Order: sequence, then structure tokens, then C-alpha cells
Amino acid sequence: MFISSPSETDAVRAMYDKAVREDGYVSNLERLWAWRPDAHEAFVAARMALNKSTSLSDRERAVLVCATARTMGDSYCSLAWGERLAKLASPEAAADLLGSGDARTLSARERALAAWARKVVDDPNGTQADDVAALHAARLTDQDIFDATLFIALRQAFSTVNDALGASPDRQLADSVPDAVRDAVTYGRAPGVEPSR
Repeated sequence: MFISSPSETDAVRAMYDKAVREDGYVSNLERLWAWRPDAHEAFVAARMALNKSTSLSDRERAVLVCATARTMGDSYCSLAWGERLAKLASPEAAADLLGSGDARTLSARERALAAWARKVVDDPNGTQADDVAALHAARLTDQDIFDATLFIALRQAFSTVNDALGASPDRQLADSVPDAVRDAVTYGRAPGVEPSR
């Protein structure tokens, strides 16, 4: 990371303790976001509220995040969500989406969501009514399209903070993903770089 880890306060210690309980270690992301545990909690709460009320499936949300992370060149989220998509679809499907961007093994609806994520990340002002019509043709409702766009925007915000401040993927994360997923993520920061002290 390009900034140091914060001093341990009660809020920081609680964040680290939760990470160890859930993942077995404190990730680079947690060390970075420990500067603002309140903002991290707010981000997680916003994402959870959206997860709770959307009709988009877990797999569709994983497709959205993988397509967003790949388009942004975010290796951290690509590995984390590539692992999820590998479990929900297949390692090959995740590797295709994260590597070449080719989503041929995904459903037509998932391919439409991946294409939408790429367009929103590349140029949100360049989207057209025809792009939304393609989503409707893939049987996505207006509510689905709004939710998908909000998922993309939340991921962009989170990834921008992580990437701009130099959070690299943890070695533990890189070691846990299927080989095909790890091999497909050839962009962004290399795994295993320790955070600054």
C-alpha cells in the first residue's frame, strides 16, 4: 500500500478481529479500509441491502463484479470474485470472463450483464437506449437494470479506493483460487505484496 496502516483503535481492532474470525488473516483491503471502519461498514451495508432486495442471482452478481473488475484492471476484485464465479459457474467460465472477456459459456442474460458492466465502466455517458434494449431482450426488467448498474457503480467506487492506494491481492487469496482463474488475471497489481507499515 502507498499509505501506512492506521494506529489500532477499538474500531480498527474490531475490524481486524472480525477478519481473522471470518478469513483467518487480516487482508490488505482491511488494513487499508481500517482508516475508516465506519465507511467500510457503510459500504458493506449498502451492498448487503442491495443483495437482499434484488432479483439478480448470486451468479449474475458475480458476473457483474468480474466484468467490472476486469474492465477496470482490478486484480484484487478479479481474484476474489473470480473464485466466487468459479464456484457458481465453473473455473473455465470465470477464467474466460476475467481473461479474454469472452463469456461464451455464460447464459445470454449473463452475457448481457457482462456487456453492460463493460459499457458502464468504459464510458457511462456513452450508453444508449439500444444498450438498455439489449438488456430487456435478455429478459432483464428495469429494476434489474437499475440494480445491476448500482452494483457496478458500488464496485467501481470500492475498487478505485483499493487500486489508487496500492492495495495488492493477498497471497492467501491468490493461492486459494483455481489455477485457471489465477492464470487469467494478468493485469493490475501482483499478489503477495505486503502492506506498508
